[in-house]
Amino acid sequence: MPSSSAESIPLDSPRVAAADHTARHWTFDQPGTVAVGSPEHMAMFARMLLETHNPYKPRVLDWPKLDPEAHARLTGLPIWDIAVQTEGRASLRVLDYARTIEDPLLREAVVMDGNEEARHKKVLSNLVEAYGVVLEPEPEYTGFRDVEWGWMRTGYSECIDSFFAFGLFEAARRSGFFPPDLVDTFEPVIQEEGRHILFFANWIAWRRRQEPWWRRPWFRLKTMAIWVVLFWDRLVLARSMGGSAKDTNFTASSDSIGVTMSAAALFDICLVENDRRMAGYDPRLLRPTTVPRMIRFVRRFMKA
Repeated sequence: MPSSSAESIPLDSPRVAAADHTARHWTFDQPGTVAVGSPEHMAMFARMLLETHNPYKPRVLDWPKLDPEAHARLTGLPIWDIAVQTEGRASLRVLDYARTIEDPLLREAVVMDGNEEARHKKVLSNLVEAYGVVLEPEPEYTGFRDVEWGWMRTGYSECIDSFFAFGLFEAARRSGFFPPDLVDTFEPVIQEEGRHILFFANWIAWRRRQEPWWRRPWFRLKTMAIWVVLFWDRLVLARSMGGSAKDTNFTASSDSIGVTMSAAALFDICLVENDRRMAGYDPRLLRPTTVPRMIRFVRRFMKA
């Protein structure tokens, strides 16, 4: 949704449609097989992120006017403080890692990732401002001494939360919980998260191949430790929307957006939406697989 002015741009603008298409469809211009871990692989996933950037501006998003019932539903959700703070932390941790990268193309892509996370925070902040939601004072955001740990923790966290966000967003759209105009306005942010986890999944595979064989087990242990931390975070979040849960994301259950459905139905929507949002990108890019595989496994033991 690009604009050079301070005015809102209609959602049916040709510029909006063109930017949206570019953000969802991308093919690497080098033909043939791309070996995972190769310089070509790194160039492919870095360029994907850079070349699919949607240059919408948070201040000129066309926030629709809501009727009193829709306004009450939106402002009554207990997620906005957590959402804004999550994006603030993510941006800091991604940009911390970007400063350590020597390769200029990869560094540019990770900086883009971090700046887009900061933009998500602005979008959320502007949304709650537009609809009169009062947020708590933001804390001071802090990173980690091991900046790669912070980057990986953010990336894996997004792989979990984006998978469920895809399904929850679609469920809210189908139910009418969010008005269609608001869904359309917020849609680019959801697709942007898909680009981020696609980029991160390829970075992980590439990064692992950069380690000598004798260090790869350590890298895998580091990855496993992050998954343990993230699952613990989400157990905390499932019990409480306060306290230490605020260091996690906010897509743990359909109740977070006011939609009630069975876990099986939610899982089915998440799986379909995950595949749909990844479908437009070069098939040679690796897709995030851990969460979808776990959900498909669990789904086998659940009633339809």
